[in-house]
Amino acid sequence: MNKRSDRESRADGEVPSDSETKLDSGVPDVPVPPDDTPEVLNKALSGLSSRWKNWWVRGILTLAMIFFFFIIIYLGPMVLMMIVLCVQIKCFHEIITIGYSVYHSYHLPWFRTLSWYFLLCVNYFFYGETVTDYFFTLVQREEPLRILSKYHRFISFALYLTGFCMFVLSLVKKHYRLQFYMFGWTHVTLLIIVTQSHLIIHNLFEGMIWFIVPISCVICNDIMAYMFGFFFGRTPLIKLSYVMAGYRCFVCPVEFNSDSNSFTVDCEPSELFQLQDYSLPAALESLTGWATVRMYPFQIHSIALSAFASIVGPFGGFFASGFKRAFKIK
Repeated sequence: MNKRSDRESRADGEVPSDSETKLDSGVPDVPVPPDDTPEVLNKALSGLSSRWKNWWVRGILTLAMIFFFFIIIYLGPMVLMMIVLCVQIKCFHEIITIGYSVYHSYHLPWFRTLSWYFLLCVNYFFYGETVTDYFFTLVQREEPLRILSKYHRFISFALYLTGFCMFVLSLVKKHYRLQFYMFGWTHVTLLIIVTQSHLIIHNLFEGMIWFIVPISCVICNDIMAYMFGFFFGRTPLIKLSYVMAGYRCFVCPVEFNSDSNSFTVDCEPSELFQLQDYSLPAALESLTGWATVRMYPFQIHSIALSAFASIVGPFGGFFASGFKRAFKIK
């Protein structure tokens, strides 16, 4: 390991083992992105310590994000879907760029081209199925869409085979192992990124509340993690806000209305969003004096969602942190 890496390891209080030194020596440094804090904030907060400056920068940007979050929700599910797709593409770009930055000196042919091509293929497969399932009326009305829907899986298979053949044709001597490694890198990235975004959009089409509440749980968890980390610890995360929703536009699935040629979110709320009486166990009844409680079934779902966000959610952050450290980004 070079002198710079040794100094960083000693500064962190960590002494790298011989095996770690050998592994890390083969991983080139990835350029760390510069500080993108607006110059106006830097000047206004120049008199503060770096700790409190970071606090105010995060707080001010949080308010801006909350404002735009409300605007995006107000614009409806189709805009939210486009936002999810944009985030998916950006995440994929970030991970593929790391691979390219580390191994670009090997001049691997078509690496980025094939990566983006496979992203297109996988998105076509997943979202073609979604469009057919949720907008069947619209698909059957348009002849081109009907043909694409009928042969959707065959087209998806043909597109993937084309990419597979392109990869085989791109193989060059002395770099076979690295090229297959990057081929696996692309597919694992697709599995992690595209699968999650596809499931998020599925939830979104079932009603915006199934999108907003899980995200809000993670947001609240990150808020408290940052607050506790700032005052009681040394590991700050991010800060956002929680959004509550209880109207039909949030709980109704997205449907295509052939009469108005538009997407609608109007329906009779299901039993999940109607007040019901629940009998309390004998122990709780003796403590509270209540025989029953009146609540929405969705509130029970919210308990499970919040437990998942607070217990499992942080592991996503640990995963991202470990990934960055592996490539010396963090």
